[in-house]
Amino acid sequence: VQLQASGGGLVQPGDSLRLSCGASGSSLDDYYIGWFRQTPGKEREGIACITKKGDNIYYEDSVKGRFTISRDDAKNTAFLQMNSLKPEDTGVYFCAADRVWPVSVSAYYYCSTYSPEFWGRGTLVTVSS
Repeated sequence: VQLQASGGGLVQPGDSLRLSCGASGSSLDDYYIGWFRQTPGKEREGIACITKKGDNIYYEDSVKGRFTISRDDAKNTAFLQMNSLKPEDTGVYFCAADRVWPVSVSAYYYCSTYSPEFWGRGTLVTVSS
């Protein structure tokens, strides 16, 4: 599967953005999806992940309550709705997919430990006044 993240940009604190992760080459409904963030001076971290059926979702503490991950398998696209953005949310955002087969893992494990096979190009989010 090929992934393309989009929707980043320059916004002010408190604003919202919706990132999209479009997939091609394979049906996204067979994949776990995760959004990972690379911020200056920090390692890339998983901030929001969702299982194939969407029945398990994980959010990193700093985004919990502000970000929402979702998937629209009919459109072969995943989303990250980001509200109440803060300057510390600035970074490059990547989406990543993996079939995680034949065993299943939790969304938390996918975000924190698993190494997804497929990655899209990142999209830059800058939050600044």
